[in-house]
Amino acid sequence: MNLSLVLGELTKGFGKTLLLFAITLIVALPLGLILSLGARSKFKPLKYLVKGLIWVVRSTPLMLQVLFVSFVPFYGFGILNKDLAGFLGVEIYSLTFIFIAVAFALNYSCYFAEIFRGGIESISKGQYEAGKVLGMTKSQIFFKIILFQVIKKVLAPVSNEVITLVKDTALASVLGFEDLFTVAKGLVNQYVNLAPFLYAALFYLVFNGVLSLLFGYLERKVSYYKE
Repeated sequence: MNLSLVLGELTKGFGKTLLLFAITLIVALPLGLILSLGARSKFKPLKYLVKGLIWVVRSTPLMLQVLFVSFVPFYGFGILNKDLAGFLGVEIYSLTFIFIAVAFALNYSCYFAEIFRGGIESISKGQYEAGKVLGMTKSQIFFKIILFQVIKKVLAPVSNEVITLVKDTALASVLGFEDLFTVAKGLVNQYVNLAPFLYAALFYLVFNGVLSLLFGYLERKVSYYKE
């Protein structure tokens, strides 16, 4: 087994894992905040629709959701994936990545929504009332008074979800996405040697270690704020 070749292939797979990880976070964090506000809406149809979506997503496996999203074009609209890829001007592999990214972003946005909702509801009503006394609008109260406190409260649970996301990217292999785990599995089959799995585990460990340090730093930065 050529170690440099193996590490090179694993690095390429890790790059695709990072891409899926980054896109999921970029979409899921703001979408999760929007869903959390929708779940607290006074407009009941919207409130129950959002809560229903969150319940369904959180109650079903992520792998099943990845498969479901990939089947929607054909079973929902009778469109073959190759035809959809041609219409969008992308390759099948890129379309597969889009399906995976959509499923991951939707899944994690629902988990983030519940975390954000809990953080928002933990803020005392007195702070909303104080903002109103100062003549602030609802949006000003939320973004200038409430949001930072919510971030401080949800940072720890969000960090747990982010680290879980790193490991969950391996589920993308169900559609043949060549992430770190898929590449490692292929190398194990090629060389009949379990070492690539060990090297892949080191990639995950190092990356999660970096994330843990980053979130630890962020928690210390906001720890000066005391209730």
